[in-house]
Amino acid sequence: MRGRSIMNKKLIVISAVWCPSCLLLKKDLKKLKDNYNDIEIETLDYDFDEDEVKKLEIGDKLPVVICYKEDKEISRLIGEKNYDEIVKFIKDCDLI
Repeated sequence: MRGRSIMNKKLIVISAVWCPSCLLLKKDLKKLKDNYNDIEIETLDYDFDEDEVKKLEIGDKLPVVICYKEDKEISRLIGEKNYDEIVKFIKDCDLI
């Protein structure tokens, strides 16, 4: 759809409130949203969004960031990462 590039660039983040690495990721996601507002970021809770999480087949490692472009999964980033590593990941996915 023209003019809707945000729909073509998406990150799905799977995290949980009991996961220390996931809590650290929260502040980096806020910064990402502020700096790269053309990328849609959807957050799923590992426990509360169980059906959706199960479909993504992520196993039991958290957090997980999944990169989508044009509705196709490009890559996954698993485990604790800092802001710069996340930015590199989305660059490698060709989202920025």
